[in-house]
Amino acid sequence: MAKQKLSVLSLGLAIGILCAIYMFFIGAVAWLFNWGTGLVELISSLYIGFSATLAGSIIGAVWAFIDGFIAGVVIAALYNKFKK
Repeated sequence: MAKQKLSVLSLGLAIGILCAIYMFFIGAVAWLFNWGTGLVELISSLYIGFSATLAGSIIGAVWAFIDGFIAGVVIAALYNKFKK
């Protein structure tokens, strides 16, 4: 059986981008429709600058991309390590 390896960079980017889109969406919905503001307040305790504004949504997306990228890299690296 061929050993399949995950691309560490590709998985990091994919998860990072998805997390960033999700976080921007949460912030934008709270800003535009005043829905989910409690979740935004909770996440803002972790992501400095994240708020229910356009600028806050962008800041949250950047934080989420960083977190998601790191998580994707770690997951791919661990998968490749244990796959051996």
